[in-house]
Amino acid sequence: MNNKILAVDFGEARTGAAVSDATMTIAGDAWVIQCKNIEETAQKVAKEAASRGVFRIVVGLPKNMDGSIGSRAERSTEFAEILRSICDIEVVLWDERMTTISAGRILKDAGKFGKKRKKTIDAVAASIILESYLGSLR
Repeated sequence: MNNKILAVDFGEARTGAAVSDATMTIAGDAWVIQCKNIEETAQKVAKEAASRGVFRIVVGLPKNMDGSIGSRAERSTEFAEILRSICDIEVVLWDERMTTISAGRILKDAGKFGKKRKKTIDAVAASIILESYLGSLR
């Protein structure tokens, strides 16, 4: 039985991903996919999800602060639709307002700046999305 959840912080150039542990309690491995093509990124995410025994993919939905849907949220919705069309894994959208800002603060507090920060911020944002989603399941 597949019992892991994969969270995705979709981006135009870099997409963060984080997978839960088998008990769906905490975020485990996190990484960044470097890709500028939405379909190719979706293929890479689907492949990772299948190889890691994932039963659900949670795609961050970056709503505006007032709750409205802007261009970034529309692009994330398009990404989720592509994922749904290419894999047999459930795909859900999850409100991810402020996750990149939170990830930036975490990295700043850890002393990560410049290129080191840029390389990891999307993976940290995906971990935050995953932790938020896992918390909602409890």
